[in-house]
Amino acid sequence: MQTFFNLIQDVQKQGKCHHCGGCVTFCSAINYGALTTDEDGKPGYANIENCIECGICYMICPETGVLDQEIKKETNWTAPAGRTIGTSVARAKDLIIRELGTDGGVVTALLLHLFDTKRINGAVVSRNMDSGRTPWLATSREEIIDAAGSHFDSSHGMARFGEEYSTFSPSVKALAEIRKEGLEKIAFVGTPCQINTIRRMQALGVVPADSIDLCIGLFCSGNYSMTKESFKTLEQAYHFDYHDIEKINIKENVILRLTTGELREIPLSDLDPVKRTACRYCRDFSAEFADISFGGIGADDGWTTVITRTDLGHALFTQASEKTLELYNYKQNTNYATQAEAMVLNTSGEKKRVAEKNRKVLEPRPVTVVG
Repeated sequence: MQTFFNLIQDVQKQGKCHHCGGCVTFCSAINYGALTTDEDGKPGYANIENCIECGICYMICPETGVLDQEIKKETNWTAPAGRTIGTSVARAKDLIIRELGTDGGVVTALLLHLFDTKRINGAVVSRNMDSGRTPWLATSREEIIDAAGSHFDSSHGMARFGEEYSTFSPSVKALAEIRKEGLEKIAFVGTPCQINTIRRMQALGVVPADSIDLCIGLFCSGNYSMTKESFKTLEQAYHFDYHDIEKINIKENVILRLTTGELREIPLSDLDPVKRTACRYCRDFSAEFADISFGGIGADDGWTTVITRTDLGHALFTQASEKTLELYNYKQNTNYATQAEAMVLNTSGEKKRVAEKNRKVLEPRPVTVVG
């Protein structure tokens, strides 16, 4: 039986830990204080003697590969980048939601539709706080709207980035709130590694993973942690002041919308020095195990590329499209959705290629003994 000790050796020490929080949140000995996370989100022992060595933490980690076949079968995963039922380009019909959200507010509009029709009674999302992006269990329309997008109040400036701004939120940790609230129909919004963890929890029947009714995945080129110093470098290189940032978006590049209406585009390669280490080994760009995947790549500004992957995800997206979403007018470009899908596949392939290259560096090398 592989335990948390093995998880440290096989994942953490190799730099592959995503800080998703699954191992700590769903530790069988959580009530005994066996595991904890430090201020950076890194899992560790709180009291090694209280660990019951059940092995659940090891099995649900997206980097161990223990349940790969089970979750592929459960989601009908197909090569090269997961199952695709349909690809669309959409945005919210509501102008306020469209402006508040990222890429046209599609995820927010979908969550509101599901909440209003009582299809869900809560959603695990992330929101911007003074301390950075934090996980949150939203249980009302107001809370779902409050979590929309990546906006920054100009009066706060860099304070909104905290001492260290990160594009990552450990959303899996918010699932602990489901236990307290007793909710049964939850939508989970997260990055590919987080969706991967959720699917493993569901494969094992770990409570409260059974309460997660819908997995909404976000395209992810990587997560970045920018200190004030590294952000200052970007200011100088791209001629903007952080006080003027109104909104941040990531498509093919990082796009900053300024209060003046101007845009600043920063190539993702310029952020490689501040990319989280584990992201260098991640193979999943488009949330291949989600019910529905969303992201800005392949779509014009203000629109979202949407990939439905399961029958449930396709049905719910179709229903929302009839009520709260606006689909791109393909008469303007009949190949638009196909082109968007091709771009997603190309980006997915590139992320897998880079990940495999980086992983080879971690492989044990033969030792030559000189007699």
